[in-house]
Amino acid sequence: MLRFVGETARDRFLVYVIALATDYDETLAEHGHVAPSTLEALKEFKKTGRRLILVTGRELPDLKTVFPGIDLFDRVVAENGAVLYNPAAKSERDLAPQPPAALIDRLKRQNVPLSVGRTIIATREPHEHTVLKAIRELGLELEIIFNKGAVMVLPSGINKASGLAAACEDLGISMHNVVGIGDAENDHAFLETCGCGATVANALPSLQAKAKIVTKGARGAGVAELMTHIEKEDSALMPADRHSIVVGEASGRAVAIAAYSHAVLISGQSGIGKSTLATALTEAMCEKNFQFCVFDPEGDYQELEHAVITGDAKTPPTLDAVLDMLEVPKNNVVVNTLGLELKERPSFFAQLLPRVSTMRGRVGRPHWLLVDEVHHLLPADRSDVTVSLPADFTGVIFVTVHPDSVSPAALQSVETIIALGDHAPNVIADFCRMLKLQPPALPSPPAADEVLFWRRNEGPPFAVKVRGPQQVHKRHTRKYAEGALSDDESFYFRGPTNALNLRAQNTSLFLQIAEGVDDATWEHHLRAGEYSKWFRQAIKDPELADEVAAVEHDTGLSPKESRARIAEAVNRRYTAPAKASAAE
Repeated sequence: MLRFVGETARDRFLVYVIALATDYDETLAEHGHVAPSTLEALKEFKKTGRRLILVTGRELPDLKTVFPGIDLFDRVVAENGAVLYNPAAKSERDLAPQPPAALIDRLKRQNVPLSVGRTIIATREPHEHTVLKAIRELGLELEIIFNKGAVMVLPSGINKASGLAAACEDLGISMHNVVGIGDAENDHAFLETCGCGATVANALPSLQAKAKIVTKGARGAGVAELMTHIEKEDSALMPADRHSIVVGEASGRAVAIAAYSHAVLISGQSGIGKSTLATALTEAMCEKNFQFCVFDPEGDYQELEHAVITGDAKTPPTLDAVLDMLEVPKNNVVVNTLGLELKERPSFFAQLLPRVSTMRGRVGRPHWLLVDEVHHLLPADRSDVTVSLPADFTGVIFVTVHPDSVSPAALQSVETIIALGDHAPNVIADFCRMLKLQPPALPSPPAADEVLFWRRNEGPPFAVKVRGPQQVHKRHTRKYAEGALSDDESFYFRGPTNALNLRAQNTSLFLQIAEGVDDATWEHHLRAGEYSKWFRQAIKDPELADEVAAVEHDTGLSPKESRARIAEAVNRRYTAPAKASAAE
């Protein structure tokens, strides 16, 4: 059995373990040698498809001599983070410069026993005082690291954590998906950067105190024990605090959602802050180095910071381009499908989702998927699309104004609902009705800066004061200037006798058609207040709608003057900025 330090079953979240990173001496090995039973456990662990990373203070030639099982590992970090070795390719890479010759010469003259590697200089206590004095007198930027009596000298910033980061980058995986295990002082840094830090039973008490998991077994037996539990429990081993992002506060406590937890639904009326909240959540993901992918049907995230964009109103994204971008761990990706017809978007999503899911199974990322306007991509009436859904759809945030139009199969994966606006209680009630669930006791609607937060089977919904984004969530002009609104959202110039049927599916086409229609048609819609109504309801821009309404109410304006006034207002807010952006 493992001891889970300070953890309850309710705190466990689903973050897939892609790799195990283990120290060598007195963790994997005892007195420098790995037991045959431990080697067998390593081989069985590899059969699960997971990776093995060895992180050690030893020099590489010495390690190759004492450890015949080194080829079982996908990467080896040697010299306490200074050397990276790929056993399969037999390639070595220095991660730090050579040790200073002046320091080596001085220490040798002072009869300090030394082992000199490609970067590391190693000795033993109590010679650290002599070493430190020499470093100071020579004015060198070096650090001393201790390891159960050993004294290691390395360039500043080089340690097991930096070496593990290089190994993970080489493998294309995130440290969020790595469980690390060690036993001594020099393991502190790398265990803190892993998705979960563990120690063997013989580890120093100070290291055990900071570990999430402490094995019952010592050394290799403890590592084998941990591998067994990774195979059985996987994401349940991961600590909540390292794998969650904060939504806001309630009663003075942070309220969070976790990567690879079951799906989250953000829902509420139009124009009340769903995209703003989603933007704030992407910022929280960036702060914790979670990779995210945003599916953006309507171009609302075209200017999202910390992300690369593929696709725009004129050029559809491609499946290969999305996957190529996501292969780079540091890339957050926005997939803009404005260039696709509305009816084509669900099929594109259905083709892309399985490939992204396969990637998540292989490398554990992207950690989060954010699906905006999910009713467009996973509509209730498209069974051909819902077959692409993973059996266990985790680490995903659905955003929609129409949850009743979303595939029931997708909604079944939702565990947490974040409802916004005056009708927030109705969102939860409707969700329960659609899935035939017993609804919880519903509170009053939240305040303007709050949302209703509800986890299924965890009590009633409660109000959470949400965190706003640091970046201003800009009005994305391309969506309305160049995109294609649906048939229902488009404006139709029909004229007083209903003789025309000229469709404007964006603001650019609206202005082009407005310029060409006869005065009677223009005035018919103007005096009926239909232009301001369209800008308010379809374009969702109340400020523009108010400005246009003022023109509609000014009966002293000629058709030419009213056209010019409305065109100037639209160009100022949409068409002109969109053209400028395209020119850039």
